[in-house]
Amino acid sequence: MILYRKAAPLRIRRTSAPEPPFWCATTIAPYGPRRGTPVTIDYLTSTASGAAERTEVTVCEDVRNELERTKPLDAPVLIDATESAETVFRRGEEVLAFCDGQRLDALFLTSTRGALPSIATTVAIATWPLELPRLAELFDAAKSLEWGVVIPVIYPITTDLEALNELAESARANRAKFFAAMPLELEATARQAIANELQLAGDDDRYEMLFHADVAPLHLATERHIAALAAEHGMHDFVVPPQWNDRTNWNAAALLTLTASRMIALDLDLDLAGLIARSARAIAELDKPLTRIAEAANLSIIEALDETSAEMLTEWLGGEAPGFAEYVNEQWRLKRSSGVPPSPSC
Repeated sequence: MILYRKAAPLRIRRTSAPEPPFWCATTIAPYGPRRGTPVTIDYLTSTASGAAERTEVTVCEDVRNELERTKPLDAPVLIDATESAETVFRRGEEVLAFCDGQRLDALFLTSTRGALPSIATTVAIATWPLELPRLAELFDAAKSLEWGVVIPVIYPITTDLEALNELAESARANRAKFFAAMPLELEATARQAIANELQLAGDDDRYEMLFHADVAPLHLATERHIAALAAEHGMHDFVVPPQWNDRTNWNAAALLTLTASRMIALDLDLDLAGLIARSARAIAELDKPLTRIAEAANLSIIEALDETSAEMLTEWLGGEAPGFAEYVNEQWRLKRSSGVPPSPSC
């Protein structure tokens, strides 16, 4: 049972540099974090936990008033409007209307049991819970929008290869722009909720994996498999923030951070990955636009920028796909062999 209670403040989180998986400068959630069953995902902290039998969801009562009293928001803005609370209260849409009025680019995050916005914006659909018929309906309704798919990676539900293939086919058929994985920290209560929902016995291999094995390698392999599926179906393999084609400092920093984070996950030249990550933060904090610096001089004049990052950004500003970033992406995209039994939807 889900109970709703109003009178809660907006949850607003700001970052000084883009971070995966959503790459936004400001995140706004008009609802409390625990609002899904039997597993609830907090998309602001990238954690999953088990829900109580009676889940109480707090709801911001006056969105516009709180936003008007908040210091100016930095774009792009992520609006966390996941789960069924949005179908009841539409507070996420109120946040979106405010951003639209302020001309702030926004990414609207909904989920399987959520609702699409009526205002045109970039939309990300999180595939949790993994209810394929409902997701097919959402994908079809979203096909006229700028939209894409976010898959919270949770064993043994969203690591199922057959389900991932079906999601990729449906996303491609409905003109999704991106198809991306979202790594999560799974709390013990979430593992127990999954085991209960799937009725896993103690001698079930999946129960053993869930509670007594390190599933991190499987999660990582699934992230890479999702990226390979995205490329195979002509979609971006990461969440594409609003106005991604603009050559802004923020987008440049996101490009570098994406490359660095994949290098770290692959254990690929960690020293260089650290340099690229530091360059990304420096670019995000620059006062002058990169485009203006590039017009006046070589990007190497930026002291905080390492040589590889400078080369990548020079290619990117010239309208080319950076060669080094493409090399890392090719290493990242790797299909996973079928080694885990299919699981019913949670």
